[in-house]
Amino acid sequence: MDESTSSLLTSHLLGSVPAVISDDRKTTTYQVPESNMQIFPPTRGGYHSPGSSNGGEEQGTFSWKGVFSISSYKPYFNVDTDVVLDRIKSSLYPLNGNFFSKIVENPDLYGPLWISTTLIFMFTALGNCATYFMDKRTDKSTTWTFDVSKVNVAAGVSYGYVGAVPVAYYFLLQYLGSNSSLICLWCMWGYSLFIFMIASILLLIPIEFVRWIIILLAGCASACFVAVNLKSYMEGAEMLVIVSALILQFALAIFIKAYFFP
Repeated sequence: MDESTSSLLTSHLLGSVPAVISDDRKTTTYQVPESNMQIFPPTRGGYHSPGSSNGGEEQGTFSWKGVFSISSYKPYFNVDTDVVLDRIKSSLYPLNGNFFSKIVENPDLYGPLWISTTLIFMFTALGNCATYFMDKRTDKSTTWTFDVSKVNVAAGVSYGYVGAVPVAYYFLLQYLGSNSSLICLWCMWGYSLFIFMIASILLLIPIEFVRWIIILLAGCASACFVAVNLKSYMEGAEMLVIVSALILQFALAIFIKAYFFP
């Protein structure tokens, strides 16, 4: 075998110049769509706003993946102090039914979570203080102890009510054929409890009939806020739905007074 033949057979070995191979493959990246809970349950593992699309495609099949993803809820905590204060002020006007018009484009969970958490400590601390004032007013020699168990009950009432009641009404409205947004219902019910923060401070007054007047006024204001805004939010809503929401809100006020400020 001559040298020319040998060089051809060994041209592929180490040290030879490789051929240039063009790589036309494009690197594709997957972008997680921005979370939005305007439509519930989520699709494609995340939340999408009405009319939005995922890369120009129609929304796919139902998936609960977005419900258990923390990133799905991040947009609902992206609010500033001015927005939260404006919504709190709106909740103090029970007969003004334009609350949903303020939150429909940008509902938040920050306000409801902050209000619910603050109420837990207020119900526990101020409730025990109110009991102390009432006991000392009637009998100065009586012994008094701090009831720590009220923390558990306050947490269950505050978080449970704000979390479970809107979910129940969401599925009820879906069953009745009324379009609704779960995040908007969470937002509205959360802000409706702010007035109980003010009432908790006033319930420190050690006069029983004054305390009942305070909690009844707070319950009426909160119940009217929920009923009026729920009626304006749903077109052709059944009166039974509105009345039941009003009764639940008023019953919550009675329970707060009876258990935390006896």
